[in-house]
Parts: sequence; C-alpha cells; structure tokens
Amino acid sequence: MAEGQEARTLDDLDRAVRALATHFKCDTTVIVGSQATLVGWPDAPILFRTSPEIDAYPGNAREWEAERRAEGHDIEASEEIFARFGQGSSFHHAHGFYIDGVDEGTAKLPSGWKSRAVTREVEVNGITVRAIAPTMTDLIVSKLLALRDKDKDFIREYHRVRHLDRAHVRRLLIDMMIPEARRIVIGAFLDSL
Repeated sequence: MAEGQEARTLDDLDRAVRALATHFKCDTTVIVGSQATLVGWPDAPILFRTSPEIDAYPGNAREWEAERRAEGHDIEASEEIFARFGQGSSFHHAHGFYIDGVDEGTAKLPSGWKSRAVTREVEVNGITVRAIAPTMTDLIVSKLLALRDKDKDFIREYHRVRHLDRAHVRRLLIDMMIPEARRIVIGAFLDSL
C-alpha cells in the first residue's frame, strides 16, 4: 500500500469523532464516504477501509456556522475541519490520516437514510458522542451515483463478500433525482454484478 493508504481502524474512527466533538462541542458526528464502513462493519475487508481520510462533519455544523457569522466570521464547518484536521495538518502528521471536512450535501444518499443509519458511541471527555453513518446499502447507492472506478471496485467487492440486494438498491434509487441516461448506466452496472 502507498504511504497514507493504511487500513483505517476503529481507533482512527474514534480519534476523528473525538476531534470533531471536542472542537465543535457536539454530541453527534456524521461519517460518510467509504470509511462510514467502520461504524457498522469495523472488521470489513481491507479494501473497504483503505483510505488516507475519513469524511466527516459535526452534527451541529449549521448551528456552529451561524454562531461564527454572528461573531463576524464567515467560515463553513468543512473549511474549519480542513484547516484543523485536514490533509497536511498537524493532526494528519500526528495520526497518519486526516479528516476531510464535508457537509450533508457531499454524499448523495437516499431519502430516509438517517432512519436506517448505523451508530457507534464514543466516550469524549465523559460525554457519549454518537457517530452516525449510512448503512452499507445506502452508502452503495451513494457510490452508484458517483460510479468512479474506485466506487465500482468497492461495490463489486461488497457484492462478492456479502451479496448486494440489487432489488432493494433499485427501490432506493427510484425516488432520487437521477437523469435517465445516468439511470441506464447505473442499471447496467448493477446488472453486471
């Protein structure tokens, strides 16, 4: 594996949750992207856990941003995460991975994903903080919408290891605003599994 491409672990996930919870004074963090796998499937095969980053945002991001605006600072939580915990930061150098600051619009997830989300509780300074992440099926829907080569590899490997319920995935895709041409590409990829 290339440097920075080590497999992420629960310790890494917990460290990211603690960093965001402490800095943003929140009791919930949201993990998206491939490392969301760690929340519900921490011992997943290495392909699912190999990344130099954990995509995350604090559950109170919008409130935090509103408070900063009231103080005369126009900064998004994702920018703050990048500055404090992002690629090249002291956090990155100290821990061998970084937190990629994202927001609720970064990953295109099917409606209702939060009601199906998987959670992990992390103790942070005597307070229980919840890390929430999409289920693997919801995460795969998000990856189908992007359908980059790495997303295809992720989905193929998931299907090989756990067998993807393609009918369920198609039901989740129905309500999403997807151009017809893209729907055809996604359908063809699902059929190829």
